[in-house]
Amino acid sequence: MSQAIGQNILRRADRLFQIIQVLRRSSKPVTADAIAAELETSKRSIYRDIATLMGQRVPIRGEAGLGYVLEGGFDMPPLMLTSDEIEAAVLGAQWVAGRGDPALARRDLIAKIAATVPERLRPVVLEPAVAGPPVWGKERKTDALDMAQVRMWIHAGRKLALHYADEQGRETRRTIWPFLVGYRETTRLLVGWCEARDDFRTFRTDRVMSAEFLEERYPGRPAVLRARWTAKVEAERAAWVAAGKPAPHQ
Repeated sequence: MSQAIGQNILRRADRLFQIIQVLRRSSKPVTADAIAAELETSKRSIYRDIATLMGQRVPIRGEAGLGYVLEGGFDMPPLMLTSDEIEAAVLGAQWVAGRGDPALARRDLIAKIAATVPERLRPVVLEPAVAGPPVWGKERKTDALDMAQVRMWIHAGRKLALHYADEQGRETRRTIWPFLVGYRETTRLLVGWCEARDDFRTFRTDRVMSAEFLEERYPGRPAVLRARWTAKVEAERAAWVAAGKPAPHQ
């Protein structure tokens, strides 16, 4: 009996946290109906939980029938995650540990998550029910690039000079404006604006023979280049589908 009561208390505590998260991500009033549908509970429970949160001085503004808004300035302790969110983080950390570059592949993250989450959620980290497929050493491609420094250059918006060999072994030298590193199962891709081609280009990092990290900054911000590249890729995929072809990169 006491165990069932404890579980009900934990479930309600999780729901209170989830209500705050639902309100936090919306700039418009959210109705009790919408919250109840997302959390798969009754509208009456949402009304009761909202009243509880208000009683705990959580700055929620609104009323039944109109919707609720979480006012600005409210903060919560870091890593107040649900069980599902923790498992998603653990799965992501496992994937990166097998496929990321050495700086990202360190296994400290899972240990830090386990040390930070509440005691009741620690088994979700230490005994996860999820796992990514292993990558065997002979399948993993190595990089001549220092990928940690590449990421630093992307954040700083600085140029890279690449000595690159394509699939046929043809060598070229390119100066690029890097803005994204993509991770596949056994290879990594560096995406940037190529000054020689005056267009976006993608380079496999294991085919980079050498690189010079230039101090010169490129015009604009990496986020703007990422948005332009994403829009171009989506337009190309839509054109392929409209032409009755399978979308590229599948």
